[in-house]
Amino acid sequence: MANQQLSERLCAWIDQHFDEEVGVLQQLVRIPTDTPPGNNAPHADAVAELVRRWGWHAEKHVVPQQQVVDYGMQSVTNLIVRRPYADGGPTVALNAHGDVVPPGDGWTHDPYGGEIADGRIYGRATAVSKGDFASYIFAVRALESLGIDLRGALELHFTYDEEFGGLLGPGWLLEQKLTRPDYVLAAGFSYNVVTAHNACLQFEVTVHGRATHGSMPETGHDALQAANAILNAIYGALPGLKEIRSAIPGITHPTMIVGRIDGGTNTNVVPGKVVLKMDRRMIPEEDPTEVEAGVRGLIEQAVADLPGIRVEIRRLLLARALRPLPGHERLVESLLRHANDVMGETLTTFGSALYTDARLYGEHGIPVVLFGAGPRTLMESNAKQADENLALEDLRRATKVVALTLLDFVGPEQHPA
Repeated sequence: MANQQLSERLCAWIDQHFDEEVGVLQQLVRIPTDTPPGNNAPHADAVAELVRRWGWHAEKHVVPQQQVVDYGMQSVTNLIVRRPYADGGPTVALNAHGDVVPPGDGWTHDPYGGEIADGRIYGRATAVSKGDFASYIFAVRALESLGIDLRGALELHFTYDEEFGGLLGPGWLLEQKLTRPDYVLAAGFSYNVVTAHNACLQFEVTVHGRATHGSMPETGHDALQAANAILNAIYGALPGLKEIRSAIPGITHPTMIVGRIDGGTNTNVVPGKVVLKMDRRMIPEEDPTEVEAGVRGLIEQAVADLPGIRVEIRRLLLARALRPLPGHERLVESLLRHANDVMGETLTTFGSALYTDARLYGEHGIPVVLFGAGPRTLMESNAKQADENLALEDLRRATKVVALTLLDFVGPEQHPA
């Protein structure tokens, strides 16, 4: 176990540099990374320049432009900051994503202002997850400030594709064999260590009919009526989904929604095409292949008897579940122990109904858990809503917990066993 003196020095350094940490987070929030449109290379460039002031080198891994455009984004540059130490310890990666959903309406603070009010910092991505750019950077800086012999290596992975699924973020770094850590700590919140999360399937359903003049609807085939049949089938299936229960605490049952509908030509024209975009969350126990076949069958059956109607179903995303892997217990034990010391309480280790790009490390056999700067629940932070914010004390505490956990892994004593 890291000795008490080192722990106290580590936490004291974070306290002494906390105003600087908050200032760094303000800088990161003030550079927009709305996705879509997903022009995120400028933010990566700024982060690379930021870490250079501490003598760190950020490798810039630029995803090929055509691949990015085909994916629906404008630019992606992922960063790896490698901090190698002496032989004999593991490589631990810390991953946070810089891309964010657009701010939307209803803000009372500037979404790109990084304003401080009542002990909180406001702005898009303060909680998800530019806050963990700051917490992870300053945890590593605090560790290195001790001037002790460290073993193994730390890597900071700053990626820019979580909102689109992560395939051009961590997925791309792993597929290109640019990294292969032994453990991963990924962005999360301060009062729960996440060891598992749901999977997600997203579809684009295009309903084709035949447009005609609104005064003679019988001469066409109404794509909106057909889409309505599909909607009824989808929402009619929801009670059955609630009967499918997960054994993982914090995860309940599958869900299914239609998040967007586009279609029609004009008020006086029978719609010839309607496009639905839908989201089906899967609990970790479900088989994605079976779920996808079931959803496709449900949609096709809903319009099977409607003349002149054709449907196209295109998968937009398959994000697999995060499941605990052997070795994750080591991360969990260390985080829980230090959180108890720093925060004075025992954290939960619930699963999450969300999905994250951290799952991609798990798909490569790397133990990963989620922990970082944030509140007890997603809703408290207004994440992805107006007035997203982060309590400054949660940022401070998370930074200390992460730093102490890293000391367990790469410090002069290797624990836990």
